[in-house]
Amino acid sequence: MRALLLAAGIGSRLRPITETVPKCLVPIHGRPLLDYWLDILFSGGTVERALVNTHYLHRQVETHIAQSPWQENVDLVYEPELLGTGGTIKANRLYFGDGDAFVAHADNLTDLDIAAFLAAHGRRPAGCAISMLTFETDDPRSCGIIELDRNGVVRKFHEKVENPPGNVANAAVYILTPEVIDRICALDGPFIDLSTQVIPQFTGRIFAVPTTGYHRDIGNVESLARAHAEFVASPSQPQRDTARGAR
Repeated sequence: MRALLLAAGIGSRLRPITETVPKCLVPIHGRPLLDYWLDILFSGGTVERALVNTHYLHRQVETHIAQSPWQENVDLVYEPELLGTGGTIKANRLYFGDGDAFVAHADNLTDLDIAAFLAAHGRRPAGCAISMLTFETDDPRSCGIIELDRNGVVRKFHEKVENPPGNVANAAVYILTPEVIDRICALDGPFIDLSTQVIPQFTGRIFAVPTTGYHRDIGNVESLARAHAEFVASPSQPQRDTARGAR
């Protein structure tokens, strides 16, 4: 399997930190977010290669990857203009071949068990074209909240509404089947947003896989501070403390 790590975002809500550091390189306990993801993808041998898209402060990301122990497994693609999360998939369709693709927002901090996620995808209910990682958020109004049926299939989305009906959220980590990638490529225009233009089309065909560990969107300064307080990591292997349920 090949993977896409979406890492081109500007990170405006993390200013002033992101005035000089790209969002994907914002450090947690001295390690950039991107490094946690590369360890997750490649340490278990489940992912062959990963594509990382760049845009804002892209030279820093390129330099960082060149110094990474995983640099031989990583391909970089620069976007002069942002293409959106789905547009990047469309522009790099051939990269994923004929297989399923792992896609994740690299501005999340997680200790995802990717082997378990892939195994869950393999036993998804018949007809499901997407597997979606989910987590329990402590700020439901800032997330895409989902409603599930008894089989764990997504039946309804509530995207950043004032009074969401729960706290089970889309973690922005997916496994997409070729059918989904083909649907993305059939959409008009270079800019395509995965969460608004694609994912809703597959409501009723998305298998929700709850994380058993830590997951937090590092979307603003407050979230970054909470991640520093909650998440414990060694220099080489992400770990979590006893408060791992906080997300």
